[in-house]
Amino acid sequence: MSDNKNQKPNLNIELDEKVAEGTYANLAIINHSASEFVVDFVNIMPGIPKAKVKSRIILTPQHAKRFVKALAENIKRFEASHGEIKEFEQPNIPLNFGPAGQA
Repeated sequence: MSDNKNQKPNLNIELDEKVAEGTYANLAIINHSASEFVVDFVNIMPGIPKAKVKSRIILTPQHAKRFVKALAENIKRFEASHGEIKEFEQPNIPLNFGPAGQA
């Protein structure tokens, strides 16, 4: 008899074609409240003074922390394979649109 207590259940995750195409973003704006983190992904184009939020992801604080750890681990593996990711100086972008992070 096998012990199923330590086995994780299988999770079937579906990815439809529209979501699989992805959405390009070159800016992420992060706000938080006591109960959630809100990450807005934006695509800013040079010379265009207006930009739209392309996607919004809302996470619990616990999931936000797990996400940061997973992203850091993936960046570490990427840099081990492809070299250090260079950071470039970003222009100062005024972020005075939309409501402040409240819930």
